[in-house]
Amino acid sequence: MYRKLSINGSTRYSGKPHSVDPDKPSLTIREDFEEREANFISPYGMLSARSRGRMRPEEPCPVRTVYQQDRDRIVFSNAFRRLKHKTQVFLSPLGDHYRTRLTHTLEVAEIARTISRALRLNEDLTEAIAMGHDMGHTPFGHSGETALKEAFSPDFCHNEQSLRVIDVLERHGRGLNLTYEVRDGILKHSKGFGAIMPSDPSEIACTLEGRIVRFADIIAYLNHDLDDAIRSGVVAAGQVPAECVEVLGRSHSQRTTTMIRDLIYSSEPQGDDFVLQLSEPVSAAMNCLRIFLYDNVYRSEKVHAEFIKAKRMIIEIYRYFLKNPEIMKSRLASLEMATEYYRDASTERLICDFIASMTDRYVLNLYNDLFVPTPLV
Repeated sequence: MYRKLSINGSTRYSGKPHSVDPDKPSLTIREDFEEREANFISPYGMLSARSRGRMRPEEPCPVRTVYQQDRDRIVFSNAFRRLKHKTQVFLSPLGDHYRTRLTHTLEVAEIARTISRALRLNEDLTEAIAMGHDMGHTPFGHSGETALKEAFSPDFCHNEQSLRVIDVLERHGRGLNLTYEVRDGILKHSKGFGAIMPSDPSEIACTLEGRIVRFADIIAYLNHDLDDAIRSGVVAAGQVPAECVEVLGRSHSQRTTTMIRDLIYSSEPQGDDFVLQLSEPVSAAMNCLRIFLYDNVYRSEKVHAEFIKAKRMIIEIYRYFLKNPEIMKSRLASLEMATEYYRDASTERLICDFIASMTDRYVLNLYNDLFVPTPLV
């Protein structure tokens, strides 16, 4: 039967086109969707209606759930758009088919949604976390992150910076005011070279959807970084270890499919929890591939040489602004970023936030402006 839905005071109907019960109370579109979530999502999934909420309370949207709102806020943010000009592995690539931080984010989101859908979890929450997980990533990939660790603080890390972008820097210092679950998943998505799921419970996302994004992140980068490395000639397809090819497959599509299906079919309930896990053969092959990439791609002479150049540029810019803060503040003002937050923040924090927000090409142009002589005409 139809259900009555209230849209700005008017009534619409949803459901099977048979009979209409005029005595049923009106529901907003959001409330109707939340009811459908409760009837479909696994007991291990996170219902939108049960979110712990936002740091600043808001009136609920009549159309979208809180996680749908979060996803939209992320996608329409300035920080998200800048990801298209931030490096994944290969710095400022000229080729059209190399991944950027944006295309990496989209691949993570698609992989995470596929897994979430198969396990009957909250796809909107999963997608929101995936879309926002790298919003605080630095220019030039991990070389920028390493530079800010050296220049600003050894505690700097891109996942915490992502949360800072979301909570403080977006909307001219007002932040996006996202839900607790999305913020938690973004903060805890990163794994470095350690275990996919850490042993410390405090480092694990509070939702199963957040943990899925952590797996999706590694599935995405293992496959697309290898794909880009082969495209660039840094490694040849024949160099990939035989045990990886035998278990995971030879092509990008085969490897990704194997990893996704293995995670779906190997994961299972254990007591009151649902444990995400890989089978031993696939887990071992993925770890072998990670080691191969670190040894032959990320630390290769060709990639590492550019890594060092980019790191040096960022450190020099940081030190220049530290000595000339008025020049940095004038640039911020020209970008309409001179909000109350920027006026009150410490110089060091301000420089870090400014540099972390830059795209690769902005850094290159800025470095040229600051340090390269301009010939007289």
